[in-house]
Amino acid sequence: MATEQDVLEALKRIEDPDLHRDIVSLGFVRDIDVSNGRVGVRIVLTTPACPVRDQMKTQAEELLRGLDGVSDVDVTMDAEVRSGSPMANKQPVEGVRQIIAVASNKGGVGKSTVAVNLAVALAKRGARVGLLDADVTGPNVPIMMGIESGFMAEHERGLGTVDKYGVRLVSLGFVLPRVSPVVWRGPMVGTAVRQLLHDIKWGELDYLLIDLPPGTSDASMSMAQDAPISGVVIVSTPADVAWEDASKAVAMFDKLNVPVFGVVENMSYFVCPHCNERTEIFGHGGGRRAAEELGLEFLGEIPLDLKTRIGADEGVPIVESDPDSEQAQAFVRVAEQVAARCSTLQFATAGVE
Repeated sequence: MATEQDVLEALKRIEDPDLHRDIVSLGFVRDIDVSNGRVGVRIVLTTPACPVRDQMKTQAEELLRGLDGVSDVDVTMDAEVRSGSPMANKQPVEGVRQIIAVASNKGGVGKSTVAVNLAVALAKRGARVGLLDADVTGPNVPIMMGIESGFMAEHERGLGTVDKYGVRLVSLGFVLPRVSPVVWRGPMVGTAVRQLLHDIKWGELDYLLIDLPPGTSDASMSMAQDAPISGVVIVSTPADVAWEDASKAVAMFDKLNVPVFGVVENMSYFVCPHCNERTEIFGHGGGRRAAEELGLEFLGEIPLDLKTRIGADEGVPIVESDPDSEQAQAFVRVAEQVAARCSTLQFATAGVE
């Protein structure tokens, strides 16, 4: 009959593709139960958005069925997102395990669209997700998530969170009418961003995504200096000038000692819905080249698509409205990459090579 040690030896043959170590030595294998020809085990991954979760379960089941005397196998897949390592002079956000910033050096590249869809994609994979709209002077998250601007203006308790599509949201747009400008100087913007981060009761979250304003503004600098950001996703375009735009954003975060997870190329190409011909309207490959030349990960390409634009205008992100579409799956793949980067960075800072 198989023993608990036999189970562990068998599962050592499964390697985490990002951490490059077997799941037993990483401590992923828990709650082993061997009795009467049945083997039960729980495998706890570092993120519910693991792209090889199903393959890992299948591999574990096959390995355990091959043990002597085993007639029944029960493999339960679970996930625990680990908290980021403490950072000097940075205040943790209560209840939040990982903070991911989404940034760009200029407006109009679809940064908010990327942030919204990444948040919904992670939530649909089972993660507890929050989204902070840190673009104080131009909050777009309420529109993109189908929430009426200014609906909290008369609330006695003031600004608070709203849950939509499985994501916990906060935006200054909740208390401001849609056409009201925010005419604030830099220090006021920085103070507002810190209050949105620390004074809001976020609850327990695996990931808090922060939609930063474009450029190297006070809001971005205040957030990077004050919050223990796990890493930054740079949103770029396919144009050749993408390298220069991305490099400026990367340089800012490097100076502030904030890791950059990689580059996403948005509006990468367009596929005609009638003839399926692919057209690279804004050029192609600028984001990938920028990542390579800056020594960063290339996190993926997001196609230009009418449904994505309509979803943003109507408040239903494409990942929610058409989850099986090519466009939605592109966002899902990027979300998986980002979650994996959080995990690998956390293990690296904890001394796991």
